[in-house]
Amino acid sequence: MSARDEILGRVRHGVGKGDFAGRRAAAEAWLSARAAGPQPALAGDLVERFRAKAEYLASTVTAVSALAEVPAAVAGYLAANGLGNRAVATPELGDLDWPAAGLVVEPRPAVDADTVGISGCFCGIAETGTLMLLSGPPTPATVSLLPETHIALVPVVRIVATMEDAFALLRAEHGELPRAVNFISGPSRTGDIEQTIVLGAHGPCRVHLILIGEAS
Repeated sequence: MSARDEILGRVRHGVGKGDFAGRRAAAEAWLSARAAGPQPALAGDLVERFRAKAEYLASTVTAVSALAEVPAAVAGYLAANGLGNRAVATPELGDLDWPAAGLVVEPRPAVDADTVGISGCFCGIAETGTLMLLSGPPTPATVSLLPETHIALVPVVRIVATMEDAFALLRAEHGELPRAVNFISGPSRTGDIEQTIVLGAHGPCRVHLILIGEAS
C-alpha cells in the first residue's frame, strides 16, 4: 500500500465512507422521519396557476387537447415567430408526425448549431410555473439548454402543486435520482449588468409551453 492509499484510507474511515450501505440507510431514515416544512396553500385550479406563473416569467403558453395536435401547434408557433421549420427534439418525441405539419425535426441531442429544441418534461410545478426535467438517453438535457428557443410539452395531468410534490412524484416513479434534474422557470436571464434584465444570457431566450389535455 502506498502512502497515498494509506492516507486516503484513513480519511475514508474517519468520515465513515467505508460503510456506504449504512450511511445510505441512516440518510433514508432521517428523511423519512423528518417533518415537512411549511408549504403554501394553493387556491384554485393548478393548471391555471401554472399557466399564469409561467407567463409572468416570460414564457409563452398555448394549449392543445391531445398529443397528436402538438406538431401543428409547434409549426404555428415557429411560423408566427419567423423561426423556420427545423428543430431538434428529445428522442422520446421522435414518433410524433412532424412531417405532416411541414416540420423537419431530428430526434437527437442538441448541438450548438441547433436553434430550436423540443422536449417533454417530467412534471410542471404550479407554485412557481416551473418545469422539472430529468436527464437520460430519451431525454438529453442539451435539447432544453442549448437552442435559443425551447418548446416544452406539458401534460396537464403532470402538473403538481409544489416542489415537494414534484420530488415525491420522482421518488414514487423512479426511486433514485437520475444523473441530472433541471428546473426551468422561463427563459434564461441575468441582471448582472446595471441590474438590467437580459434574456437568453445562459440558455434559451424563448420558452414556449404547450399544455396537453383538458384541465379538470
